[in-house]
Amino acid sequence: MDILRRFGYYLIGLAIGAVIVAYIFREKGTEFCYAPNCRVLKDIRNKTLIYENEALQSLKTNRIDTTGISVSVFTEGDVIFSESDTHLDSCKTYTIAGTLKTGKVELFVRNCDSIARISTITPIP
Repeated sequence: MDILRRFGYYLIGLAIGAVIVAYIFREKGTEFCYAPNCRVLKDIRNKTLIYENEALQSLKTNRIDTTGISVSVFTEGDVIFSESDTHLDSCKTYTIAGTLKTGKVELFVRNCDSIARISTITPIP
């Protein structure tokens, strides 16, 4: 059997295996968060969210829904690491930008051990 035919059989087997593995992981709902942005957002999503007074006032005045923040910003948002302080021991602080139905927002989040505190919510024009 020549090398081209062996390589063809290898690629066919690899393609079939990749399809099977992709199907199994999709059914399980598995996420692969290797990028720093994805890991931070997943860590915040898995914690209890607490909105501080200034954030609550901003929610009321700008008519922002907390469900939109949880679903949209904490899944598809961008962590701005240049404005974040990740070297703290107790609660790391992150600035997260995201898009809601009402427009773009920027959140300032303190990520502690068991809870995540949202300090400010600022609409971006």
